[in-house]
Amino acid sequence: MLTFGVVGCGYWGPNLIRNLNSLPDCEVKYVCDTRVERLAHMRHLYPQVTTTNRFNDLVDDPDVDAVIVAVPVRYHYEMAQKALEAGKHTFIEKPMARSSIECLRLIETAEQRRLTLMVGHTFVYSTPVRKIKEIVDSGQLGDIQYVSSRRLNLGLFQKDINVAWDLAPHDISILLHILGEAPISVNCQGKSHVMKGIEDVTDLSLQFANGTYASIQSSWLHPSKVRETIVVGTKMMLVYDDLEPNEKIKIYDKRVEVPPYYDTFAEFQYSYYYGDVHCPFLKLTEPLKTECEHFRDCIVSGTGPESGGVEGLRVVQILEAASASLANGGGLIKITEPMQAGTPVASLA
Repeated sequence: MLTFGVVGCGYWGPNLIRNLNSLPDCEVKYVCDTRVERLAHMRHLYPQVTTTNRFNDLVDDPDVDAVIVAVPVRYHYEMAQKALEAGKHTFIEKPMARSSIECLRLIETAEQRRLTLMVGHTFVYSTPVRKIKEIVDSGQLGDIQYVSSRRLNLGLFQKDINVAWDLAPHDISILLHILGEAPISVNCQGKSHVMKGIEDVTDLSLQFANGTYASIQSSWLHPSKVRETIVVGTKMMLVYDDLEPNEKIKIYDKRVEVPPYYDTFAEFQYSYYYGDVHCPFLKLTEPLKTECEHFRDCIVSGTGPESGGVEGLRVVQILEAASASLANGGGLIKITEPMQAGTPVASLA
């Protein structure tokens, strides 16, 4: 039996508690939060769970095997580091931390103590995203030319991070997962309309070494909810709409063909190919349940998670570069691999 302690039972924490309690050989022993009313609600739902407003109760209990950190990002590093130093396997909600340096320190602590460190990139564990990766890896779409993602809605406004740090981690983790590589540079523009200094609309652009281009639009200030990713290849195009109840993925047999040769400009004509639309069958499961099962399995087997510390670090690197670009009026920011704590991860191009 694996025993868990969960800190944070606001918006997302209760979903983690529900899924962990549903798993065989798993038990949530502690729920920690500063709000009395939230703890009372958790006791009503799970009478067997011990509620507390002291994080030390979780890390000091030798019976707790793993700690789930589902609090605002400003507390991620402090709490996760304390849990790891206490010998607890640790799961951190996205984004992993406020900086790549904090991420590196968490990775180092987990490696030194041989503990599982996992980041909550939930969409990596969703059936549609796994299917998209399978399709991309098969070459069915051809060479990937560009990816466009939109994650828009009205709220929920955050007070300590902008919309890119709040929403874009989902799309960045999806992008890195399906492409299998990290970008070499980032541009980001945005504006704050509601809270001064906290952008509620951002447009993030990423360039990859192989020529692939990606754009990510994030907004808390949109009249309707949008969750859409478009993948354009040289052979076919794919649309992923997460709000669709059944046909979440549609593959369009469409492309633009450039003539292999021509003698005069008058002979130069693009060829537009229009074929069928295919919707692959998806057996949908709750991504968060798959994610929790994966965390449990990694603890038991000692294998590294698909969204481990390194994957969390890569997302934070891109977010740091986006912040640097925003501060530079949308200028190009190169991404470099951090070799050690204190090494800058982004520099002006």
